[in-house]
Parts: sequence; structure tokens; C-alpha cells
Amino acid sequence: MTDHPALLEARKLTIGHSRLALGAPLSLTIAPGEVLCLLGPNGCGKTTLFRTLLGLLPPIAGQVELCGQPLHLQDRNARARQLAYVPQSAPLAFAWRVQELVAMGRAAHLGLLATPGPADEDIALECLHELGIAALATRTVNTLSGGERQLVLIARALAQRAQLLVMDEPTASLDFGNQLRILDTVRSLADKGMGVLLSTHQPQHALQVADRIALMAHGTLQAVGPAHQIATPERLAQLYGVDAQRIAAALPASQTSST
Repeated sequence: MTDHPALLEARKLTIGHSRLALGAPLSLTIAPGEVLCLLGPNGCGKTTLFRTLLGLLPPIAGQVELCGQPLHLQDRNARARQLAYVPQSAPLAFAWRVQELVAMGRAAHLGLLATPGPADEDIALECLHELGIAALATRTVNTLSGGERQLVLIARALAQRAQLLVMDEPTASLDFGNQLRILDTVRSLADKGMGVLLSTHQPQHALQVADRIALMAHGTLQAVGPAHQIATPERLAQLYGVDAQRIAAALPASQTSST
């Protein structure tokens, strides 16, 4: 993690729907080269927070700044040039070639009604090489496995050439091997200077890749800090409403021995 100014900053942010607040105001920052992982039970407000940080939902109170500028003052293309989003899954109804789909990530850099050209196709191929999946370039997306599709969605986000990547449960529904590949990719991107915000239901995954962890409940951040100080059996037991010993049994030995 670096000492550069925050890529994303939420200040006294209250999230919710139709002016109905989900919780108390919250604040967070994401810096270049940092992985911040959001943990919390179903229904705690993670998706609402993500949608607010992405500019898809207006905040009830407070402000979000993207690269030092208020998010609400930036148009869609300006946001997309700085902030990329990888959904948990995305409908891929058409039999696009993988390289063609990844090149669609260049849309924010193109003029109105323009389509990706050779230079954009080259950037798409670079992103596929970066993730080690260039061999998939000519495949159609409907022939890919779940893990391959997730990597292709990450490649599409990378083609935006944004500084910040937001990922909604990137390892959900993947087998063990593909989970590890995605986690390795997340850590590698951060090590190259990208800021990454991701959510997961797996504390083990958060401890593997995160610099900092944020615990969320009832629409409010309960704790934010260094990963191994925050994701303790006691805190996680309180967050998820389960016995601390069961949490400890599921965590890496190094984590439980230090608490």
C-alpha cells in the first residue's frame, strides 16, 4: 500500500433507499495499491454501499469523492475512466469472442456511437495476457467455465485503464482452484498499484489478499483496520452471530494463534 492520496473516499456517508437510511454515517478510503475487503452478513447493506460508491444510488447524506473530485459532479464516462466494476456475474447472452467482449471495456474512451477499433482490440489482448488467459481470446464466452468467465470480466474492467477496481464477491460460485486464481489476480493487481475494493463471504479469502478489512452490519461499518487486527474470531463471531470457536477453526492457524 502507498501513501498517495485516496482514490476513493466516503465522508460521513449515509446509504439507503428512497430517503430511508440503512444505518449510521460511515467513512472509508481506498488508496492506490491497497486491497480493502468488505465483510458482512446477507442484508447488511454491502450491495447498497457498492451501488452508492459507484454512483448508481444517491447518498442520503455525506459525499463520495473519486480521485479527489465529488462523484456526483462527474459524468458516467469520467467515472468509468477512473473506476471499474466487476459484478458477481453478468448476463452474457450473445456469443461474443472473448477479445471482443474485453474490448467493450474501452467504451468510456470512445466517442459517441463509436465502436472499439484495432487499438482497443490490442489493449484487450494486453489485458488478457496480463491475466494469463490470452489463449481464450478467440473463444466465445458461452464456451467458458465459470472461473474463465470471471477472469474475462476482470479483463474487461482492466481494459478501462481505471485506477480503482470494485468487485462484488468475485469468488462466489467458483471451485477451489478458480477461487485461488481470482485471489492471486486481485493481489497482483494491487501490487501493481491498483486500488481494489471487494466484498466476500469468506473471511479466509479476505485474510489472504486484503491490506485492510471493513466489517459491516445494519448499514454501518462496525470496524475498519489492518486485516489481521480486524478479522479476529471474536469480532467475526459477533458479526455473523456464531460461536467464536467455530470461527477460529475455519481461520488460518496464524490468525487464531495471534488473537
